[in-house]
Amino acid sequence: MTLKQQISDDMKNAMRAKEAGKLGTIRLLLAEIKRKEVDERIEVDDTQVVAIVEKMIKQRKDSITQFEAGGRADLADIEKAELAVLAGYMPAGLSEEEVAAEVAAAVAASGAAGPQDMGKVMAIVKPKLAGRADMTVVSALVKKALAPA
Repeated sequence: MTLKQQISDDMKNAMRAKEAGKLGTIRLLLAEIKRKEVDERIEVDDTQVVAIVEKMIKQRKDSITQFEAGGRADLADIEKAELAVLAGYMPAGLSEEEVAAEVAAAVAASGAAGPQDMGKVMAIVKPKLAGRADMTVVSALVKKALAPA
């Protein structure tokens, strides 16, 4: 079963269980998937669905930060509930040691010599870690690995 099919099944189950909050979030996700398919005239695969979910999670985290800074705990709670639903569609995350090992392997594979080669390393590591690790953490690890000694 693909991730897209799982999301559709979850939507049907949320309808049957009358879970309005979860249903709304899943519908937003399916709408975003459909928009991408129509705009690019493609059928999305699991990797692209994970990228869409990752983008939506980032949006929710940004919104939570803004709402809490503005004193709107009610809106922040809604965003947190949506974030919890979306997080359920992400693959299992990697530990910091596993991410560091992937970064070290990518540095070795690319033959990177310094900070100017960061793009080469990120091009290798990003497809492997997309959706399984926070890319800002990965970027920081790559910078650290390429820093002059």
